[in-house]
Amino acid sequence: MNNSAANTGRVLWAGLRALLVLTVVCGVLYPLAVTGLAQGLFPHKANGSEIKDASGRTVGSELIGQRYDLPTKDGDATPAPDLRWFQPRPSNGLGSNTLNTRYDLILSGATNRSADNADLIQWVKAAKAAVIRDNSTATHTVRPEDVPADAVTSSGSGLDPHISPEYATLQIPRVAERNGLPVPQVEQLVAAHTDTRLLGFIGEPRVNVLQLNLALKERLRQKGGRSTPIAPAG
Repeated sequence: MNNSAANTGRVLWAGLRALLVLTVVCGVLYPLAVTGLAQGLFPHKANGSEIKDASGRTVGSELIGQRYDLPTKDGDATPAPDLRWFQPRPSNGLGSNTLNTRYDLILSGATNRSADNADLIQWVKAAKAAVIRDNSTATHTVRPEDVPADAVTSSGSGLDPHISPEYATLQIPRVAERNGLPVPQVEQLVAAHTDTRLLGFIGEPRVNVLQLNLALKERLRQKGGRSTPIAPAG
């Protein structure tokens, strides 16, 4: 009996020592080492890939999309998009889930609807009609076949900060008209903020909407025009 109790005590003490050692190594030393390396080698990414405006104010992250809307009016369920700015792709998130319908950071996820789902088909049709309506100008009419897929569908996370160069190009006439800028100047902004494939073959060309809008804001400042400040994300 005493021998059995002694063996049990030794096993428990060995387990406790292992717990203490692993807690210190895995719970203290390793996180500190990884955090130190990340801060030393990749401080921008380690701190959330924050994007700052010309005044040094943090306005968002390279990794998280956000909306560019007008203030909500009384009686409106959702704000209308501010068409002076480039708009992101839809942010349906988890579909009808009310916690994450407009780039809120509570949840992320895809709509999980099949291609023949009636709700998804209706969302795409409504989004396509809105894209055509919002981006057609007095001198330029958007054709249905010109609307790219990312203009009418949300991403797998619902938080994608990028749009395709095709969707950015589609918005150029509207942005130029709303801000009183020549179309070639806006085209130059889009071209300057179009990222190519990683290493030349990984992924697709893409445009970070926040960075593009900040460049547009700076161009308007240089022009002497007045622009609404881009609000910080969250």
